[in-house]
Amino acid sequence: MLQPLKLLFASESYPDLLAGLGEPDDAAVWRLDDDRALVTTVDFFPPVVDAPYDFGAIAAANALSDVYAVGGEAVLALNLVAFPESLDADVQAEILRGGAEKVLEAGAVIAGGHTVTDDEPKYGLAVTGLVAPQQLLTKGGARAGDRLVLSKALGTGLITTALKRGQADPNDLAVAVDSMSRLNGQAARLARSHGVRAMTDITGFGLAGHAREMLRADNLDFAIDFNALAWLPGARDCAEAGLSPGGTTRNREYFAEWTTLGTDLGEIEESMIYDPQTSGGLLMAVPAERAQGLLHALLEAGEAARLIGSVVSGSGRVRIGSDPGAGVSPG
Repeated sequence: MLQPLKLLFASESYPDLLAGLGEPDDAAVWRLDDDRALVTTVDFFPPVVDAPYDFGAIAAANALSDVYAVGGEAVLALNLVAFPESLDADVQAEILRGGAEKVLEAGAVIAGGHTVTDDEPKYGLAVTGLVAPQQLLTKGGARAGDRLVLSKALGTGLITTALKRGQADPNDLAVAVDSMSRLNGQAARLARSHGVRAMTDITGFGLAGHAREMLRADNLDFAIDFNALAWLPGARDCAEAGLSPGGTTRNREYFAEWTTLGTDLGEIEESMIYDPQTSGGLLMAVPAERAQGLLHALLEAGEAARLIGSVVSGSGRVRIGSDPGAGVSPG
């Protein structure tokens, strides 16, 4: 998406643009002065769950996540709304209430927005935040020897696809909604305080895709232990039942070139690591000596965090298997 822009906006002409036109990142970041940089991002999508309030909260948490992923804090948001004329006013209000209360929880404010008429409802936010330039976290920056920590369980694409097909377990769905509605702000603050070098949030490209996006150095690999990954209840059952969203196939087709799966993993596990997430967790590369402290702090804060692997010398690949040289345990 950025390629046509690079023909018009050369990144070297905008030295205050700290993230945006160069390598793809989670938000655009513009330096205001030595102490402050402006973070701006936008995200919206159709409903992933049936309950209007939950949809609004999930969409807002997902949009806010991109500010957290670069180490920032949200300050201001604008609603992005596309509703059909036939949509009940009470349903519209619940969607907006869900989003508003999540923004309030983030310590930010919704100060307006834009509404259009569309056949399919869509909702999200344009979010503005702030970050200290010296605390900016981008996708790049991982170093050999770093450990990889993931702050949330995976499997939201599988669970929500089961819902769309009328096959979701209500209890499993409730856990997935709680996970998708959970803000990444707390995890991001702990990442900053524990010296994380690189970070991104796991969303539409799935674990394998977003891990690959962090590998900007061709002489590094991410070695991920599949057995160390946390999965939402019912996610594997959905994968075994073939309840994968269409995005799984697209992710596999694009990112397979840079992904190596262990011989112990089959089609089920492959569909799981390419599963597109909604409002997923933060994937962090942290110095090895600080990894256990970060993990402990995340768990103490109530995050479903796991130590899932290591950054090793390699050739720009994401290697996923049962302890594929990752040197970690499932704890």
